[in-house]
Amino acid sequence: MEKSPIIELRGVSKFYGDTAALHNVNLEIANGEFLTLLGPSGCGKTTILRLISGLEKPSQGELLLNGVSIGDTPPEKRQVNTVFQNYALFPHMTVRDNVAFGLKMRRLPADEIDRKVREVLQRVQMESMAMRMPSQLSGGQQQRVAIARAIVNNPLVLLLDEPFSALDAKLRKQLQLEIKMLQRQLGITFVFVTHDQEEAFAMSDRVVVMNEGAIKQVGSSQQIYEEPENLFVAHFVGEINVLEGTIKSVREDGAYMADVEGVEFPLHSTREHEIGEKVKVLLRPEDLIVYLEKEKALNPPFFTGRIEHTVYKGATVDILLTLDNGKALQAAEFFNEDDEDITYREGDRVTVSWIEGWEVVLDEEGE
Repeated sequence: MEKSPIIELRGVSKFYGDTAALHNVNLEIANGEFLTLLGPSGCGKTTILRLISGLEKPSQGELLLNGVSIGDTPPEKRQVNTVFQNYALFPHMTVRDNVAFGLKMRRLPADEIDRKVREVLQRVQMESMAMRMPSQLSGGQQQRVAIARAIVNNPLVLLLDEPFSALDAKLRKQLQLEIKMLQRQLGITFVFVTHDQEEAFAMSDRVVVMNEGAIKQVGSSQQIYEEPENLFVAHFVGEINVLEGTIKSVREDGAYMADVEGVEFPLHSTREHEIGEKVKVLLRPEDLIVYLEKEKALNPPFFTGRIEHTVYKGATVDILLTLDNGKALQAAEFFNEDDEDITYREGDRVTVSWIEGWEVVLDEEGE
């Protein structure tokens, strides 16, 4: 049974003067899911966060929380809390007082405040730091306190606006895992904003890819990476090779035969195409098969070309190559240090194909 949506955006647009930050956005966020808004700066992801939190009002459309319209509900009346980039901790308060602040504002009994603060600090592994000041904490510790302060009020939704942007790479990865585990324990809906695709993929149940105020694709990390619905998503998420093709015929098994960069290949597509239609064939570097010509192990169809450059990455080697028609491609092959016969070197002649069925076929406009 599908989880019911905790948040719904129905035809939401947001204008700042003549500038549209969001265009007719429709989005459902399930209760208890970890959803990430991913996209470049200025794409509208933080605007969505501000609309959900109540810091902004939609110019058009409707915003619902638990099925109830909240367009006119002030921020303090929404069961939504936000963790900001700069943590926004009170510098003159201890860790304990920072976390207790919201509970005191609600005038809860002192013993209940003590219990709730103690429980939440244990959850984020900061109970031993309760009497320290924010200036005495590392960036990662401050981040944990900010999260503790946000979740102590048991919000329905927790919003996280690029909360790791000030942290080093190692600490970011550590906190990504911790926050994902914390979200699982709490069962609270997390809406996370980032421009980092690896971060989005590591943490999310679903990813929303945005650009220029519009949603370009919504799906699991695997769907976004392996089945991009348009060229923007394909280019924004990982490396991609884009080949030009023309549909020639349809095989009995339903695959299309197409002229791809001058060579006839079978194409498997989730879309319907017409004979003579121009298409774009999308392939990730790891989808490609590269053989040295001396191996003669690759069956037709295949391209021919030469290696321009290689980059050793431990388990894999990146191969930059140029086909004989001048098309540049990037492949990723497993590195085998025990077999010198298949060591890729600059200038080597190669044959190139791909794993049949792993291609993504879009129309000429890249949609």
